[in-house]
Amino acid sequence: MRSTGFVLSWRFASQTNIMAFTYSLGNFRAIYLVSLCCIGSFLFAYDTGIVGGVLTLSAFQNDFGYTKAESTSINSNCVSILQAGAFFGCFLTWPFTAHYGRRMSIVLASSIFSLGGILQVVNTHSIGAFYTGRVISGFGVGAATVLVPMYSAEMAPKNMRGQLGSCFQLFFALGVCVSYWVNYAVQTRVPSSTLQWQIPIGLQLVPGGLIGLGMLLVKESVRWLAKQGRNEEALANLIWVRGGDSPEVQAEFEEIRSSLDEESRLTEGVSWKELLLPVNRFRVSVIISMQLGVQLTGNTSLAYYAPQIFAAVGAGNSSLFVTGFFGVVKVVSVSVFCIFVVGRIGRKTAFMGGAAAMGILMLIIAIIVAKAPPTGQITGSSIAAIIMVYCEAASYNLSWGPVSWLYLGEIFPTRTREFGIATGAAAQWLFNFMLSQITPHAINNLGWKTFLMFSIFNFSLVVYSFFILRETSGKSLEEIEEVFSSKQTRENSGP
Repeated sequence: MRSTGFVLSWRFASQTNIMAFTYSLGNFRAIYLVSLCCIGSFLFAYDTGIVGGVLTLSAFQNDFGYTKAESTSINSNCVSILQAGAFFGCFLTWPFTAHYGRRMSIVLASSIFSLGGILQVVNTHSIGAFYTGRVISGFGVGAATVLVPMYSAEMAPKNMRGQLGSCFQLFFALGVCVSYWVNYAVQTRVPSSTLQWQIPIGLQLVPGGLIGLGMLLVKESVRWLAKQGRNEEALANLIWVRGGDSPEVQAEFEEIRSSLDEESRLTEGVSWKELLLPVNRFRVSVIISMQLGVQLTGNTSLAYYAPQIFAAVGAGNSSLFVTGFFGVVKVVSVSVFCIFVVGRIGRKTAFMGGAAAMGILMLIIAIIVAKAPPTGQITGSSIAAIIMVYCEAASYNLSWGPVSWLYLGEIFPTRTREFGIATGAAAQWLFNFMLSQITPHAINNLGWKTFLMFSIFNFSLVVYSFFILRETSGKSLEEIEEVFSSKQTRENSGP
């Protein structure tokens, strides 16, 4: 009896240890995947924030041989052509990833981005070559912004998907913040030379390369493999990413197959044309106008041209230092949103409240700068204007910044969601391109009136949010159908 009890205890202990190891290995691999995906968010943000500071360095201007009179156009081009490349990368990656899978598509996007990054780092003394590098990198970034969230959503465990969305927002803010402080560091610690601008530009190759190399160590998306009918390989990959086989893993795989069958039924014969049907037309117009609204808040312009913006409000020679704390404000406000705000207030309330706050703050900035124009030295008025810019950025990161992407994923039914999200992402890049072209010229020609312009835009967005946007928070897909006045889904509405 004692020997039998010993054997049973040994077996129980062994099974417990195996389960614990499987659980810890699964957690490790899940965290590894999430970390890779967050690096993608960090990369885009760093690349977004770094160029504005680099363009203020005299070493960059000397190496590429352009005059002060040409600087406004070159600033807008250096920023906006990245968005143009991203616009096309966003679209062209869809057929490739559908045929070759998520994993190799992300590796390819990383390689394209790195190629563009190398072209930017090499001192060619040709602004045209730098432009080319920016376009190529933009293509890689655009593809990655589609692929990375897609891959993470398909591979992350259910209990980590909510945190993953928050991590995306947090790492985006961190990427912008780091880029600002890197610019400040090279301005103050590195002598004016080619190396001064090569360091911040070259550092973007680190996260860009890490994504591609990191993807070589993981498996292909389980959901994509199952969609291709490669069920055995899909199950093997799910077992790998969860750290071992178990009844829960088998049940999860069956759930994936069932959801794909249902999705296939709902999306049978779906095409882009369905977005123009009455049942979807209003949603498409909402998504496109909402993405325009995101740009009209002025915060994309603040992120891209933060040093120039702070110089315009009176930061003087301390503009890069002030910009660094601007990045810290963004990180803190995104953290507050993720921890305390998301899920606690409605989408419409967030849109209206955020736009109203930003409109008031932009108006205050305009009045301060108009009454006390920048003198090149930090004064009491300029400190007040800088604080208002910080508050404005916090308002954005508590409302329009994160909520617009939540809204984008909520308002389309399953049948057209993929096309709807693609349309929204493409609209974001297009309007991004437009505003990044306009902003330097506005700052240069309008001065304080630039902030008045953004104030008017934000107050207009309050009206837009009240009359056009519909509340989706806490509602099921069926309830959202009713909210958008579509009594029947496309599945039942006929061609």
